[in-house]
Amino acid sequence: MSREKVNYLFSGGTVVVMDDSRRLIENGAVAVKDDKIVGVGPAAELQSRYEAAEVIDFTGKALMPGFINAHTHVPMTLLRGLADDLRLDVWLMGYMMPVEREFVNPEFVRLGTKIACAEMIKGGTTCFADMYYFENEIAQATAEAGMRGVLAQSIMKFPTPDAASYEDGLANCREFIQRWKGHPLIVPAVGPHAPYTCPPEILKACSALAQEFDVPLHIHIAETALEVENSRKENGMPVVPWVKRQNILDAKVIAAHCVHIDEGEMRTLQHAGAGIAHNPTSNLKLASGVAPVPLMLQVGVNVGIGTDGPASNNDLDMFEETRLAALLAKGFTGDPTALPAREALALATIGSARALHISDITGSLEEGKRADFIVVDLQPMHNTPRFSRDPEAIYSQLVYVAKSTDVQHVICNGEWLLRDRQLLKLDEQDLARQATEVAEKIDRFLVAREGNVVRKLLALGGLNQEESFEVQVKAQLEDLGRVEAVLKDSSLFKITKTSHYRQYDTYFAFGDQHVEQLRLREDIYLDEEGRPTPRSRFRLTLIGAASEREFPRSVILNRSRLTATPDQSLRFYREYLNPLEERELVKLRRRNRFSYKGTDFAINIDQMLTPAQPDYFLEIKSRTWSKRDAEKKAGLIAEILDLLGISDDQLIQEGYNVLVTR
Repeated sequence: MSREKVNYLFSGGTVVVMDDSRRLIENGAVAVKDDKIVGVGPAAELQSRYEAAEVIDFTGKALMPGFINAHTHVPMTLLRGLADDLRLDVWLMGYMMPVEREFVNPEFVRLGTKIACAEMIKGGTTCFADMYYFENEIAQATAEAGMRGVLAQSIMKFPTPDAASYEDGLANCREFIQRWKGHPLIVPAVGPHAPYTCPPEILKACSALAQEFDVPLHIHIAETALEVENSRKENGMPVVPWVKRQNILDAKVIAAHCVHIDEGEMRTLQHAGAGIAHNPTSNLKLASGVAPVPLMLQVGVNVGIGTDGPASNNDLDMFEETRLAALLAKGFTGDPTALPAREALALATIGSARALHISDITGSLEEGKRADFIVVDLQPMHNTPRFSRDPEAIYSQLVYVAKSTDVQHVICNGEWLLRDRQLLKLDEQDLARQATEVAEKIDRFLVAREGNVVRKLLALGGLNQEESFEVQVKAQLEDLGRVEAVLKDSSLFKITKTSHYRQYDTYFAFGDQHVEQLRLREDIYLDEEGRPTPRSRFRLTLIGAASEREFPRSVILNRSRLTATPDQSLRFYREYLNPLEERELVKLRRRNRFSYKGTDFAINIDQMLTPAQPDYFLEIKSRTWSKRDAEKKAGLIAEILDLLGISDDQLIQEGYNVLVTR
């Protein structure tokens, strides 16, 4: 009887099938014809069935499905090590996004993707799920490298490196899907970044697009406790119910992270057929927490393992990630049997395939599936000896002992990507040289902005550098009797508006001479009886430590170089800007806006609460726009001081922020 001709027959070692029965075949074999696996079984049996153009002996080694990295952002290989040991918001908003806005372009993502593919192939990964910008370029580079990818074009509510608006992002995604759908290696997907970066209309539009083309939808879900807290506060419910209400779960969802979801949310995801991408290293490094994977598996959710982006991991090593996933499950449940090695390896292979909705073509070594597999050497000294008493001990070897450097061969879609540890489609030396050139440019960009608080603030995006000038004077008074009596005289002053609020000021000082200061201000408005109201406002102002000009009677001209509404927390600005000095003030402020001789002014009467001061402080100010206008208003302020009975010895030139040093 004639034997069927095949391209390759791998024979002689242990075949780790990773099918539902978790078969292990000692002295096994795998036959490959074109892009598919056509036979899996004992070596003797397959040798009798197939005539191979080439026979590869893998005695002393394991042949297993290639790892499937269920969540990453591969071009960020060019950003790894850029800003570590920071909180997620500071890392993301303060460093990653500003650098991406400056440098991410098609050439950047193409290079970063090829570097990532080289690293992943050498580490035994044959498939990955990505979400980033310029996904067309990522797809092209991935296909050229010979890897399989489930690639999602990112969509957000604000401008991104490849889209001026979310409408543009959605249009880009549609074109991307149309171009790559049906490709033998690339599965296009829709990538709404997260619920907190995509309002309801974007989420619904993304779901509709994914359903229209029957492609996956990749989204970050409940990565941090703060995200869940904000969802409850803003939407009245946790993240999973919220995205369900926006039709997200009607699509084939890949939910990255899911660190902070409860059992009910897990069941919701399970009923929707969604997959979860567990990213243990990234979640630990960014202090996001540990996902409750054992409970997820108990509920029946499809869970895979991902590395997340190499800027937050900082590598793409799935051996490392799988081992950590197993150890974390044990440590956080107090149960050493939680997530045994066999099931941890399953999560990184067939589990990831199910989570990515591609288990029909990859993830296990079964006839008819694509030939995506790796050969791992089991004989290095660190993996010696091997015990034969328990056949399943090989799972422990692969999960707890084996390293990415033990990968000898990598086959994807029936093609060799790595043979005897040598990459066949990528030039490592050339990629390293290009990466060094990019790193030097990014270094220069960050060094230039680190010493300039304006550049650091503008790098966050959403802020505009605006200069404003005020003519102002300050006074310290023991008694307000004369001031209040004069203000009531309508023949002198026409009061146009009065407001009362509690004011919280934090001043950050920078530079050796503290030449610039950033003030973060929160005003809580008070009612007529001095009780807090729901109204509040926030302001961020960058001011010079010294005045621009001084007039008689201690009247000064002040300049604010940047004024905006802050969209981050006080803690964020503290950690991102790293000021040399910080001062805090709390005061009760009564503001009167009035007209004097046809010119508008404001007079603030302050009572210091922190630090507590027995005296009152008074401030008269007016916006100005020209030298002549400033001189005119300085003269009028001097007249107002005389009317209020304020003498020169009551005037102060220092800002309130000098009253306390933290």
